[in-house]
Amino acid sequence: MPKRNNLWANIDWLTVAVFLVLVLLGWVNIYAAVYDAGHHSIFDISQRYGKQLIWIGAALLIAFIILLLETNFYVFFSYIIYGTVILLLILVLFAGTEVNNSKSWFMFGGFAIQPAEFGKFATALALAKYMSSFNFKLQRFKSLVVMGAIIFLPAALIFLQNDTGSALVYFALVLVLFREGLSGVVLFFATLVGLLFIFSLVLSELVLFALLAGLALVVFLIVNAGMKHYYRVLLFFTTAFGLLAALNYITRSGFEIAQLLAGMIFLAGLGLIIYSIRNRLKSYIIVSFVFVGSVLFSFSVDYTFDNVLEPYQQARINELLGIESDPMGAGYNVNQSKIAIGSGGFWGKGFLNGTQTKFNFVPEQSTDFIFCTVGEEWGFVGTSVVILLFMLLLIRLVLLAERQRSGFSRIYGYSVAVILFFHFMVNIGMTIGLMPVIGIPLPFFSYGGSSLWAFTILLFIFLRLDASRLDYLSN
Repeated sequence: MPKRNNLWANIDWLTVAVFLVLVLLGWVNIYAAVYDAGHHSIFDISQRYGKQLIWIGAALLIAFIILLLETNFYVFFSYIIYGTVILLLILVLFAGTEVNNSKSWFMFGGFAIQPAEFGKFATALALAKYMSSFNFKLQRFKSLVVMGAIIFLPAALIFLQNDTGSALVYFALVLVLFREGLSGVVLFFATLVGLLFIFSLVLSELVLFALLAGLALVVFLIVNAGMKHYYRVLLFFTTAFGLLAALNYITRSGFEIAQLLAGMIFLAGLGLIIYSIRNRLKSYIIVSFVFVGSVLFSFSVDYTFDNVLEPYQQARINELLGIESDPMGAGYNVNQSKIAIGSGGFWGKGFLNGTQTKFNFVPEQSTDFIFCTVGEEWGFVGTSVVILLFMLLLIRLVLLAERQRSGFSRIYGYSVAVILFFHFMVNIGMTIGLMPVIGIPLPFFSYGGSSLWAFTILLFIFLRLDASRLDYLSN
């Protein structure tokens, strides 16, 4: 049976091999994406592909050091690492350098570090530490609050840096909670919230409020044992609307129909909540709160979209949802990306023969849109190989997570899997027009030292934990 003193035999070398292949393929495709005939050597450190080789060498050294450290190191220092990253995320708001409208970088000469990338493994460690602590109960309200704070605090700080894409990655960690026993009802309601978010942007306020009101009445009818309460619910709605319409007419306020409906929903919802509480109608109380909450959420979506998001972010979302089409503006990147990938055909145009790549039609082609280079030069075959490699890595990580004997290792392993999956899904999805362009890298593939190092640390901490899975690991 493998023992602790046989560390190198216990390492999952299949995962290491997939990691190395992805890194190598990423380096070669970065070379193709920014190829310069005047600097044809792939080792030229004045070019991005030369610099990436330096980042790769440093990443391999970091991976080696991680494997040498004892597993208890990661357990003991989880909160300290997390706290340090939180301080860096706060500091970068004041002392950081703005790059591409995002103030999320520390600049040291020609070298840049992005704390948001390193926050991912730090948050995963802190979450694993808390959830594997003694006497932890997932369903407790206190536990939910603490887990929410661990996940959303770094996300909020990154959002303040105007780096929406990196902030959204942290929300993927919520999926880990379902593996640990969180009710699927939460996921169901989260899906409904997502649909309501989309409907709030796509539909007019009048149509959306009418649909919500109609749906509420149907639900009230379904949960009602008799018609007595249902008629009173209907009376709440009609009375509230009638009073507001009369007040609008008398005062000549000029409110639009959507505003009247919003007021009707607020007044009727408030009346329903009071009525349900007084008559102890639990099902009515739940439906009333959900109904009013849905309306308030819809208002918050509209407000956030109009007043918080930057114009270019609004344009990208509108382009994705089909609200407006701007192939030469907000939709330019995605349009050129799809042209590049589609032009590769089945076998691709060949290494360094991509015309879209050579003439820089796709912006950020060595970073966020690196997958375009794969599609154009290596075609369907090349993109399939890359996708299969990522799928192999993700499946392997889930299998490794399931075989852990430590709760800390299992939770951290699933955190690694969901973070990599989110990056993989969104990055490739945005290059083919299925996801909004939110600017997150393809793991191990995209150019950049911060992302490569952060993903390497994220992965190899788990490989180190897995290598000691047969040993006792105190939490």
